[in-house]
Amino acid sequence: MPHTLVPSDRVERASVYGQDGAKLGTIERLMLDKVTGTVAYAVIKTGGLLASHHHHPVRWDALRFDPARQAFVAALTLEDLRAGPSEFDEDDFDWGDRSRSYPHPHYWTV
Repeated sequence: MPHTLVPSDRVERASVYGQDGAKLGTIERLMLDKVTGTVAYAVIKTGGLLASHHHHPVRWDALRFDPARQAFVAALTLEDLRAGPSEFDEDDFDWGDRSRSYPHPHYWTV
């Protein structure tokens, strides 16, 4: 049986698809908890080549790896991502601050 570990640089830039099969974006970075050593959430980058990019946090345990696609799948839609916290390119967003509440269960306040 192949192992399940993957280096972080192979996860960054991996595609993420939503529950409707549409591509949501790519994983921009992983946020690690320094105390527990676990991945807290992934930052998903949305937008196209000519469009501006937004960055959205999604809990790591809300992503499921799909070996057939070699990509991650989340029970989200693009509208779900837009309803939560985000950073616009060049914005100063504190990715470590999880004090704000957001209604979607795949954000950090479950």
